[in-house]
Amino acid sequence: MPTIHDAPPARVQQDLDNLSIALDAAVPAKADDNLLIATWNIRAFASLTRKWTAGDGDSPKRDLRGLRAIIEILSRFDVVAIQELKGDLRALRDTLSFLGEDWGFLMTDVTLGDEGNNERLAFLFHRERVKPSGLAAELVVPPDRLGRLEENALREQFCRTPYAVSFLRGKSTFILVTLHILFGDVEDDRLPELFEIADIFRDWARRANRWHHNLLCLGDFNIDRAGSPLFDAFTGTGLTIPDVLLNRPRSIFDTDPAEDSDKFYDQIAWFTTGSGRLLDLQLRAGGHFDFLPHVYTELGLSKASTSHRVSDHYPLWVEFGLPA
Repeated sequence: MPTIHDAPPARVQQDLDNLSIALDAAVPAKADDNLLIATWNIRAFASLTRKWTAGDGDSPKRDLRGLRAIIEILSRFDVVAIQELKGDLRALRDTLSFLGEDWGFLMTDVTLGDEGNNERLAFLFHRERVKPSGLAAELVVPPDRLGRLEENALREQFCRTPYAVSFLRGKSTFILVTLHILFGDVEDDRLPELFEIADIFRDWARRANRWHHNLLCLGDFNIDRAGSPLFDAFTGTGLTIPDVLLNRPRSIFDTDPAEDSDKFYDQIAWFTTGSGRLLDLQLRAGGHFDFLPHVYTELGLSKASTSHRVSDHYPLWVEFGLPA
């Protein structure tokens, strides 16, 4: 049985080489004066078929070549927030084994219940570039806030508890909070969690700045384009999505997101004004990365098939400049 450390077949290696070249062109290189943060909903990131190419009878469809592509993408960033990490950690273990001891991770336990979908939230980070600075917490809504009677007030805890971790790079401390908002049966089901996280962030950013900490929110928020009720709920307290991420596709199934998609689920956001604004991180660039042209190229897979091997979401990223 092959392992993640074995040399790939020639055709697989060609795809990986082309993927690396495309990443070089799309994502800034790691440098002494920058910080690279990403978020990625990796579809059902759980088990793994230890073959280079999974066959029709194999389950799961995620195989070694798909995971090597995922690893190549993850390795380009300093910290990655991962959503849809599941109870089975085989793929994550192989990821860390391949990346080596210079990489670490922090994660929640699985969220129980049907709406929790057996999911974890996690941060994967490059130890040579960043280190945890002390805080790791799941956000619990105070009981008195759950008793509010206002329309769209949250009546129960988040279905998948948001996860916050603080990191240090150079002189900059930054707190990342990741979450995966409940999708629900209808759009209005998402509003209570979106309103609540926006309120939590407004108050927390103000407190964090007193200690010269930066606060950023990232993950899968299941929101729509600017001007929609879901977008307005998320940004209503001042959270700002940078222009470099607006109208970027989030899903591999989008054909022209600027024209015909309302699915801007994944986001990276922070406050740009007021007492909660970023203090010492300067945005340089950002975007998504389209891996589709560089994976399984000889097989002619459908997007649906590729989504089970890599993901149905694109990774979303930003680059910050650091203070001297």
